[in-house]
Amino acid sequence: MARPASTQPTEVELRILRKLWESGPSTAREVHNALNEDKGTNYSTTVKMLAVMFEKGLVERDDSAFPMTFTAATGQEETRRNVMSEVIQKLYDGSAKSLVLQVLSSQEATRADLDEIRQLIEQLDTRKRAAKRRGP
Repeated sequence: MARPASTQPTEVELRILRKLWESGPSTAREVHNALNEDKGTNYSTTVKMLAVMFEKGLVERDDSAFPMTFTAATGQEETRRNVMSEVIQKLYDGSAKSLVLQVLSSQEATRADLDEIRQLIEQLDTRKRAAKRRGP
């Protein structure tokens, strides 16, 4: 049985999205020129990638503009949240705690990183307590 097509961006699609987040609405030629700087890419490949991304809902296109322009369908933060949610579900059985523990044990965090993580945990805890006091 065929696996359903992923709606998550591939590595190449993420490079295209980064260009669109950075530059805003762009033509296929502008996207191609940006990709070509990093890695030799055929123009037809870029056009095909944008078509696939449109089908996946990753980009929107403005057919009224000439030449047609493309924009990212979601912002960078929303895309990050979506990708992370899928990773957490697939690799960590839905446990964000397991993901965080894996990340912290896999690479060394700086003192500043750890301080920022502690601050975030305190903010989340404060919000949770406030919501609990307010009730349902």
